[in-house]
Amino acid sequence: ENIFHRVSIRKYEDKPVEKEKILQILKAGMQAPSACNQQPWEFYVVTDKEKILELSKATPYSGCAAGAPVVIVPVYRKEGLPVQDMADMSIAQENIWLETDALGLGGVWIGIAPLKDRMALVHDILKLPENVEVFSLFALGYPAESRKQQDRFDKSRIHFVE
Repeated sequence: ENIFHRVSIRKYEDKPVEKEKILQILKAGMQAPSACNQQPWEFYVVTDKEKILELSKATPYSGCAAGAPVVIVPVYRKEGLPVQDMADMSIAQENIWLETDALGLGGVWIGIAPLKDRMALVHDILKLPENVEVFSLFALGYPAESRKQQDRFDKSRIHFVE
């Protein structure tokens, strides 16, 4: 159901998100399938308003994060991964988004990787360890806006090879 309900939410109520909900969201992220079961992810949960404001300036598209009570920063390990790609992180991020919606919250995925300058900027803002790379930002909170998801189904893009 959440696949057909989830939308990008960029405006949030001035209300904190309960830690239990944040942990449930991250639990959903960590349930993602992973190539060779490598589980390359770690998650930084930012609730410090000053840090969130800094993160909101990381890209031309991240300004909406300034009003979010929480920004999750998924990162991935650089070493010891048998498969080096972003698929694992993308699946984890989508799980996070779907669980956010399921809990009555709203969020927006803000791309950071693979743009090295943006990755480095977020890395520096949060003073992250050297062994991780930044994947994205995910601003979330209680929605202060409501929109219906558009229907993106396009039968002309389906091709059966029989």
